[in-house]
Amino acid sequence: MKNILLLFTFILFGQYSAQAQRTKRVLFIGNSYTFYNTLPALVNNIAQDHGDTVIHASSTPGGAQLVQHVTNNNTLNLIRQGNWDYVVIQEQSQKPSFSDAQVATDVYPYAAQLNDSIELYNPCAETVFYMTWGRKNGDQQNCAFIPALCTFKGMNARLRNAYLQMSTDNDAIAAPVGAVWEVMRDSFPWVELYTADQSHPSYAGSYLAASTFYATIFRKPLTGTTFRGSLADSTAEQIHRITDLVVLDSLDNWYIGAYDVAADFNTTVSQDTVHCSNMSANAQSYQWDFGDGSSITTTTNPTHTYTTAGAYTITLYAIDSCSNIDTSYQSVTISPITTIQQTEQTALLFQCYPNPTQGQFTISSTSPIISLQIFNQLGQEIFQEKNRIESQKSIYLNDQAKGIYYIHAMDEQNQRFVQKLVLK
Repeated sequence: MKNILLLFTFILFGQYSAQAQRTKRVLFIGNSYTFYNTLPALVNNIAQDHGDTVIHASSTPGGAQLVQHVTNNNTLNLIRQGNWDYVVIQEQSQKPSFSDAQVATDVYPYAAQLNDSIELYNPCAETVFYMTWGRKNGDQQNCAFIPALCTFKGMNARLRNAYLQMSTDNDAIAAPVGAVWEVMRDSFPWVELYTADQSHPSYAGSYLAASTFYATIFRKPLTGTTFRGSLADSTAEQIHRITDLVVLDSLDNWYIGAYDVAADFNTTVSQDTVHCSNMSANAQSYQWDFGDGSSITTTTNPTHTYTTAGAYTITLYAIDSCSNIDTSYQSVTISPITTIQQTEQTALLFQCYPNPTQGQFTISSTSPIISLQIFNQLGQEIFQEKNRIESQKSIYLNDQAKGIYYIHAMDEQNQRFVQKLVLK
């Protein structure tokens, strides 16, 4: 019982800690798009308005490209510090919108190199690709070579596709700033998101980016945020509504949560026995509680037999490699069963011999058996037969380890025989 209590303490404390965790350590890698208007500090300002905190550091040399960041000592040293919860990667503003062939050689390999370093030194961190935005009137320098770049929407679409590809390639998430930017432009065109160069973000543009990062990292709505910086209330509220719409209503589009541990399972009930089929995602280990006070099992797909009829709640705790926990529940109803334990009188009805055995044994019954199951000490089903057994049957368990097993047999009168079997 002590071990069970300790386990529950660990699980409940872990869940409570995960819910109470409101401080995130975020490293920003980029250039002036990240540096302008102190974007990381803006993210923290918004976070603090919601009772959260962002501890941040940055490597944002002007005009820096990922090909330069992979050899930048400041960038690499910050990654090697470790203990980051999120590491944000932003490429130079034009490069991801170039031709597919050029992006494949000049962008994707360096995104992968940075992600590899992040995973090496921060195994529990998530990489976030900073989806930037198209220039106000497109990229006129390059539109003759790539017609899509002649307009904001065309350039923005190419940037979006490239950043989503980087996210997919690296099992990372995307902060969809460019997507929020486009909806904001369409919905409230009078809000100026650009500086005079029609490329860099105005204060409103950086506030939009910061709002997007807050929603991406904390997965909380911006509605109700009182921090406005230098923006008018109406402008800030418009950004909040658009951010919530684009980010929180479409988390799957940006792979936000796609790599979280997720507990899930199905149950199959046969009289007093339940089999659990584990369908969890991104988990490394499991803990099961069957709701009857029995020991918790760590088996992936356990089978459990109840001794008393009734309604029970089965709880699955799925745990990932970073000790994050997700929980799933299923209710099962166990029907009353007449159980006949082996006694002097019932031995004539159901027999198992030889017992102990080296692996081969015979069961015999005077009443036809319609269900036969054998379980090991972990509750795992190792043998099952549903065919009608009239008199006797030979069973071979030579491939099983030595130890104690339990035979469960049910006859046509719904009587259940339970007998211990010893493999020696």
